[in-house]
Amino acid sequence: MTSGKTAPITRRWKEQRWLIDSVVKTVGIEWDQARISSKSRPAGAEAEAEFRSVAARIKKYDDIPREFAAQAQKRERRARDYDAQGRTVAARENYLIASLLWSTACWPIHEDCEQLHSFEERVNECFLAFCRLAPHPIRRVDIPFGDKFMPAYLHLPREPRENEKFPCVIIIGGMDSSKENMVSLYGDRFLERGFAVLALDGPGQAEAITRGIFFTPTNFADAAEATYAWLRDETSIDMNRLVVRGTSFGSYFGTVFAAQLGARIKGFAATGVCQEPGCDTIFNSASPTFKMRFMLMSGFSDEDAFDAFTRDIDLRPIAKKIACPYMIVAGEKDQLSPISHTEALFERITAPKKLVIFEGANHGVADAPSVSNGEEKVTMIADWLLDRIDDKPFVSERVWIDLAGRAHATPY
Repeated sequence: MTSGKTAPITRRWKEQRWLIDSVVKTVGIEWDQARISSKSRPAGAEAEAEFRSVAARIKKYDDIPREFAAQAQKRERRARDYDAQGRTVAARENYLIASLLWSTACWPIHEDCEQLHSFEERVNECFLAFCRLAPHPIRRVDIPFGDKFMPAYLHLPREPRENEKFPCVIIIGGMDSSKENMVSLYGDRFLERGFAVLALDGPGQAEAITRGIFFTPTNFADAAEATYAWLRDETSIDMNRLVVRGTSFGSYFGTVFAAQLGARIKGFAATGVCQEPGCDTIFNSASPTFKMRFMLMSGFSDEDAFDAFTRDIDLRPIAKKIACPYMIVAGEKDQLSPISHTEALFERITAPKKLVIFEGANHGVADAPSVSNGEEKVTMIADWLLDRIDDKPFVSERVWIDLAGRAHATPY
């Protein structure tokens, strides 16, 4: 393992770089998954339209950081102008969009370099300006993690009343996520249900990379203990009503997290899966950018050493440690982690469990009639986690959502 300072170069990246650039030119920047909507979603329709406008200017992979950074600068200047004029709502919306644009500019950078650090500073500065003007309380926090600190933001649904404590959802994103794009500015599904939200950059994620905190197959267990200890000192958090939510590779990170905390949390739920032991599909069959990104996240520049390292990315040994109710919402045709591996993992889990599979859907649980016609996946998860903190009973089951959106449940 290296410090992450040397840029990783994989064999497939060298061999297929021309193909990536050709696909970007013809298909656009969402050749591998729907990144625009996920990165812009917290700021709503205006942000998504702007992201798509930026994407239209991009003709090759190396254009991505330059174009998103250029647009972020424009948005940041506009936000500062509104701020100076006392236009609070306009300023906060523009600060948030600027932060999300800067964060997207960081994503294609596969090296722990000066440019990445510079862009992360802009992410932070814009988001902190947003926090100052946000319609709900948000606080930047640093969670002790060995001799370093994991960055996070604590969102509260409102200012707490005297002695009031909120249930809390700890959100753990995936490879492309950052703590800034986990909570919506308006109408967030968890804040609207009365949850506090701790949005975390755990080991190997976003800003944690620039702090020298890299992923290992097991250190989200350490992150879980560190996060739990930090939350215990928060007077506004009800430690008896904690849940965890993951997305994409967060289905791995969050499962390790949940297994470590055991019955100290009320439930875990994730959408999209990265649960294949060894991750062969995502690293060796999907777009080579996934492997490049994850080598940076893990602090590796040598591909052979990384390949050996990935053999330990395996949830099977900890499946029986999971003590809380466990839910996964996945696409039948997940192109990054075949659903059969998640089905096999569920056979090992003895805790109460629910697996929901949308017929024909992909990794993002999208692009299928079952998704268009069925229950919205994030709403499903938010309500399921709300039921868990309220101790409502449920039956362990496998649910198949067919193309018409109808749910067919069979018990485990």
